[in-house]
Amino acid sequence: MPDSTRESERILREAKQSLVRQQDGGTHRPAPRGQSIGKGSAELKLKSLLTKVRNIALAIFAIWLGAGVAGAFLNGIGFWGVMGVVVATAVAIAVFSSFPKVKVPKRAELKQGNPGQMVARTELWLEAQRPALPPPAQALVDQLGVQLDALGLQLKGLGDNEPAMAEVRELVGEYIPETIDNYRKIPAHLRSEEYAGKTADDRLVESLTKLSGEVDRVTRRLAEGALDDLAIKTRYLEYRYGGAEALEDMTGMPDTGVPLPDFSAIPARQAKEQER
Repeated sequence: MPDSTRESERILREAKQSLVRQQDGGTHRPAPRGQSIGKGSAELKLKSLLTKVRNIALAIFAIWLGAGVAGAFLNGIGFWGVMGVVVATAVAIAVFSSFPKVKVPKRAELKQGNPGQMVARTELWLEAQRPALPPPAQALVDQLGVQLDALGLQLKGLGDNEPAMAEVRELVGEYIPETIDNYRKIPAHLRSEEYAGKTADDRLVESLTKLSGEVDRVTRRLAEGALDDLAIKTRYLEYRYGGAEALEDMTGMPDTGVPLPDFSAIPARQAKEQER
């Protein structure tokens, strides 16, 4: 049968290289003004847009249905009736295209809900603060949006009692927004003045850089655990279906701290299957 050891090693190597690129900031480019910094906030905006489209459609349907019923009873609505329908349609489009607006969450709401809701709210909140930040900080906010998306994926399935969840809620729901809030409390004309050796702009960029690195560290820690599990499972399957050569390959695996499956009973099971 074909040897899949090299292929599995290549997949694992590329996955770890991707984690390294993410740690270095990835290939993300700054988001254009008005564009979502992450998938979570983009989904909230899309949900709001679909609600507006639904409301517009229902309003137009109701207006034209009412006009049709009135025309049936009155034997036509006449020129002014048609003009009234057109005006009512235009007003309905204007009103429902503006409402409901995407609500920017409050700081107290950022760390609430499941991981997906927490990430989406934080991204939406960061987008609202972004225009008031200096350009280097805006680029870091864009980078945080991508990192929060990756972190949210790693957190799926974790319960609230997991240590990682408590750490993430504190990091995402408290430290990041508190850093930006503290900066925005400083009057704009004082932010570029040097105080204790650095300006407020410099301190903000420095703090966001550290927070970005911390988000990435947590994501990498969770993802590397999944990679270790995948490596052990892959090698087990190679041994189970590939023979003794794969078992020799497993002796060279790095110690990840995760106990290996018990392979001692497998040869006996294989012999019994062959006897059958």
